[in-house]
Amino acid sequence: MKVAFSTQDLQRVDAHFGWAKNIAIYELSAEGYRFLEAVQFEGDLQEDGNEDKLAPKLEAIKDCAILYVAAIGGSGAARVVAQGIHPMKVPQPEPITELLEKLQEVLKGNPPPWLRKVLAKEGKGQDREFDFEEEEVEHG
Repeated sequence: MKVAFSTQDLQRVDAHFGWAKNIAIYELSAEGYRFLEAVQFEGDLQEDGNEDKLAPKLEAIKDCAILYVAAIGGSGAARVVAQGIHPMKVPQPEPITELLEKLQEVLKGNPPPWLRKVLAKEGKGQDREFDFEEEEVEHG
């Protein structure tokens, strides 16, 4: 699956989605990850209520399953979710490689339901079964 990162320096998730100078895109699987591309954005990227500046960013991430951001506005988040992309906010700048490694470990284990849906949608989860712990129910 493809994962996008809002970044100013291409090293860390350190940018608000609307103000990001770059979107770094990686391919990720349980086996590893690789850098695909960095999409750069020019011009006035500051908060100004101009939603048109989001259009090129939404186009850049359209094939991604997850978008990591330092922050994202309400309308930007709604537009990301409407494209079927799961936004993930980091509380402070975090290295992209660390986030990829953490997500890779989640993929190796038992991913949460939202991530299982992403994997199933991409056809990557079809040949994989997840262990669901069944609860014993006593009838008395």
